[in-house]
Amino acid sequence: MKFNKSACLLYAVTDRSFTGEKTLEQMVREALASGITMLQLREKDLDERHFLEEALMMRKLTRYYGVPLIINDNVEIALRCQADGVHVGQDDISAAEARLAIGPDMILGVTAKTVEQAKLAVAQGADYLGSGAVFGSRTKKEALPMTLDTLSAICESVSIPVAAIGGITASNVTKLSGTGIAGAAVVSGIFGQSDISLAVRTLKEKLIKVVNP
Repeated sequence: MKFNKSACLLYAVTDRSFTGEKTLEQMVREALASGITMLQLREKDLDERHFLEEALMMRKLTRYYGVPLIINDNVEIALRCQADGVHVGQDDISAAEARLAIGPDMILGVTAKTVEQAKLAVAQGADYLGSGAVFGSRTKKEALPMTLDTLSAICESVSIPVAAIGGITASNVTKLSGTGIAGAAVVSGIFGQSDISLAVRTLKEKLIKVVNP
């Protein structure tokens, strides 16, 4: 799939800790129907068999809605479920290794917390970057906050789109105006909300203005 910058606008990242009254499938379906532009399936604790089963189900859903599916960390699962791409962090395999494994056509996202990391990711074949945590993180307690100045510097240093991540909600997303981001990757701001549909619609409306001031 040829990567389109607009896919980064509202980039939902799953977190099964928010399941309860609804299943992950129900929550993702609601987010897709409400207008998310990309979905990253993130599973840190599932075994390979159940991860693959879930990835295949998400593949069907994202195809139906015409939204790219990105698998977090796991290149093998991404290949087996025919996902659109994979996202790797700084503690996972290198961007160069991931690009070699997935080939030239799949989407490669890379976490970049510094300008140096951003430039290296681009050199190694990244299609987009995820940078943060801009407002801390409810889902990654160890994630260090990133200043908006650093986020802006990363955006200025690369030619590929950058999605901000970390504690982003409808109430704070407008603070990202002027940083140069292409969009935001959101976890609890979507899946931790009682009304997922409303959260998605509100975030998307505000992000359009942030990205196109």
